[in-house]
Amino acid sequence: MSSSAPAQVPAPEQPGAGPTYGALDRFFRISERGSTLPREVRGGLATFFAMAYIIVLNPIILGSAKDMYGHQLDNGQLVTATALTAAFTTLLMGVIGNVPIALAAGLGVNSVVALQLAPRMSWPDAMGMVVLAGFVVMLLVATGLRERVMNAVPFGLRKAISIGIGLFIMLIGLVDAGFVSRIPDAAQTTVPLQLGGDGHLNGWPVLVFVLGVLLTLALIVRKVSGAILISIVAMTVVAVVIEAVVDVPSWGLTTPKWPGNPVASPDFGLVGQVSLFGGFEKVGMLTGVLFVFTVLLSCFFDAMGTIMGVSDEAKLTDAQGQMPGINKVLLVDGFAVAAGGASSSSATTAFVESTAGVGEGARTGLANVVTGGLFALALFLTPVATMVPSQAATPALVAVGFLILSGSIKEIDWADYTIAIPAFVTMLMMPFTYSITNGIGMGFITFAVLRLAAGRGREVPAAMYAVAAVFAFYYLMPALGLT
Repeated sequence: MSSSAPAQVPAPEQPGAGPTYGALDRFFRISERGSTLPREVRGGLATFFAMAYIIVLNPIILGSAKDMYGHQLDNGQLVTATALTAAFTTLLMGVIGNVPIALAAGLGVNSVVALQLAPRMSWPDAMGMVVLAGFVVMLLVATGLRERVMNAVPFGLRKAISIGIGLFIMLIGLVDAGFVSRIPDAAQTTVPLQLGGDGHLNGWPVLVFVLGVLLTLALIVRKVSGAILISIVAMTVVAVVIEAVVDVPSWGLTTPKWPGNPVASPDFGLVGQVSLFGGFEKVGMLTGVLFVFTVLLSCFFDAMGTIMGVSDEAKLTDAQGQMPGINKVLLVDGFAVAAGGASSSSATTAFVESTAGVGEGARTGLANVVTGGLFALALFLTPVATMVPSQAATPALVAVGFLILSGSIKEIDWADYTIAIPAFVTMLMMPFTYSITNGIGMGFITFAVLRLAAGRGREVPAAMYAVAAVFAFYYLMPALGLT
């Protein structure tokens, strides 16, 4: 769910121009869309290298969290689950949707699963709620309600949700890298965070993180394709060299050492470890429904914007800005959410890094076949993926957070306080309360109250009032003695 600046899109060739490829051409409509086989292959490669960092980052985010029983997911199994689901859903989108939109575990929603769901239940319970959210998305698509539900949430609030998730992702990156840390209760201060572990930046791992952030941002400024992946690889090499020549006390979760055998059989141990309704027994029906709703929102609006943005960039929309066959694309997207939960890799969603492939000329689902095939190949390189320390990978979270914010904040109407204030509340409450659920809930409540106060209550859709009321009741439950 991250953002990247699209490369310059080549001028489309005329339909029928250049060589044809028989059945492959007819199935993917390559010539009809003004593309060629080399362009589709290049596009698929570019998309993979622009988003392959998720194979490293998703296991770090999920693997660093514990469920209510203190259990942690195995890093190697998470790498397998992440690569497997990305490969399968990306291929599915290519074959069924015939669009160059790749999918993988969404940054942001995996934080919801790791930090909001898992601590209140078991990992299978948490992944079960992701599966349920995917079923709801598919149901909304099948009934034609997905776009109607989306229209109930004001545009400004949708953008604020994305920005809040971006800020939350950035904070997680800073914390996981050790750049900032929690001040212990013994300090008896109201200041919650500090620089480094003692108010200063100390140690080689933090230096790797700082250099990684600067390198990533410099590459993005230079508009280098695959900037995030290049930075991760480069800083991993630096970390391996440092570990080999310096006595580093601790790197955290992963020590950067080159594995004896870089190729290994994938471990599918997490696939299918799901309990659909166990979470409701742990947290209750209302809280469970709100958790599913939060996962749904985290996937829902980001995916919709990404799908429409990439399709428009690829010139797949008509004069009215509509994409023919979008229901197939949306249905695959909903299935991908459920598939991510079923594999324990968290919800899978469309990646805006697909614009890197579009920039290389991709116009059809054949590019997805290339990208999905590379993710499948990555299944056998787990030892290499699991040697990457968090300090080399988390700079991507900082960069992604910035890119999400920069792409959305200017689209909020800051002159209208009835939308600007709820947007402000939404985007800040997510990192400040370390909860995406709180950001969404407080933003919705604030929006409904302010529109009523301004005498514009009729402008608020009934669905927004209903959701705001559910959140208000949820926050009042402790005071009412219902928890």
